[in-house]
Amino acid sequence: MERIRLASIRRSAVLGTAVMVVMATGAVPASAATTTIRTGSVTADPYSGNVQASLLDTATITTSIGSGTCNQSTMTGSIDSDGTGFDVIGAGFNRDGGDCTGFTSTTVTAQGLPWNGGSVAFDSGHTGNRDATVTIAQFNIKSVANLFGGITCVFGGSITANGYNPDNPSRPDTANDQAQIDVNGAPLNRQPGSNVLCPATATITANYQLLGETTAGSGTFDQPLYIAD
Repeated sequence: MERIRLASIRRSAVLGTAVMVVMATGAVPASAATTTIRTGSVTADPYSGNVQASLLDTATITTSIGSGTCNQSTMTGSIDSDGTGFDVIGAGFNRDGGDCTGFTSTTVTAQGLPWNGGSVAFDSGHTGNRDATVTIAQFNIKSVANLFGGITCVFGGSITANGYNPDNPSRPDTANDQAQIDVNGAPLNRQPGSNVLCPATATITANYQLLGETTAGSGTFDQPLYIAD
């Protein structure tokens, strides 16, 4: 019994000493990587404000009964410098100003705007050579396809994409030197308001460049952005 008591006293003494060292030195456990949206470089000033995502190449919505491809798409919104509050207030999809094309002519329109609650999170491990994960929350689109006499399908969900800095050699479009958001086959689910012939799921694939405003509130999106810790 005396040995057990002595061992307990020694353990308590060691733990107490460790606590005192932490308190004395201010040492704290390592925390997860933070996120800072910056202007122009990974060491520049933080950026909060309006942003615009503009389509590079094409956006394709694919289902089991066909697909629609658009070559023009813009999403506008805002973001906080810590990567939170990535909200989309406007979104459009078309092909040369008209219907998107593919298996059949398809009109694609955004639903339920604003899409609030999105975020950008710096990836300290650079998974797959990306710089961040990007979440577009409440993404919701209506697709009216000239199929089976014309059917309306509504698809939505929270989209997760890869984020790349302007100088990342692994960004999808290396000819474009802006931050990029790569949506690669993100799943969407059928929503209320859909025709019974609509598939239960769809996917969307698209790559966007992301820019901020040099002059806040100007509506001119010319500020390169970087995602850093």
